[in-house]
Amino acid sequence: MSRYANNTSVAPEKSRAEIERTLARYGATDFAYMSNVGGAKIAFAVPGPTTRVYKIRFDIELPRKDEREFTHTESRSKPRSPEAAYIAWEQACKQRWRALALVVKAKLEAVECGITTFEQEFMAHMILPGGRTVFDEVMPRIEQSYDSGNNVPLLEMT
Repeated sequence: MSRYANNTSVAPEKSRAEIERTLARYGATDFAYMSNVGGAKIAFAVPGPTTRVYKIRFDIELPRKDEREFTHTESRSKPRSPEAAYIAWEQACKQRWRALALVVKAKLEAVECGITTFEQEFMAHMILPGGRTVFDEVMPRIEQSYDSGNNVPLLEMT
């Protein structure tokens, strides 16, 4: 199966701008972007049902330029030229940003249509007061619960 937008020509900057426009159209009040080697983050805030404001963050893992899938050809595993390797890496980054744009749009549209709620769609990406996401806090405890066969508290009580 091929990846969504595998052959896209849309630059990451355009996908990021599209995500920001989409978020604004659905009521996001703030938007932030950060990148570093190997990843990027987008964050935004959305007013909740009361005076609460939900802060959301998506962490996007981007490929490293030195990964074999870029430095070598697919069929013969021969080394690529530095220029060809860069083009392959850049294409993979474009694809990831298009996929993120699709995910954000789909989640927001599902909420808008009443298929699901904002909280259900974005819970894993909600930023807790300490700066970690719900996923960061809860997933290790879910794994522990599955490994032990026992229910464990999903959040620490302080």
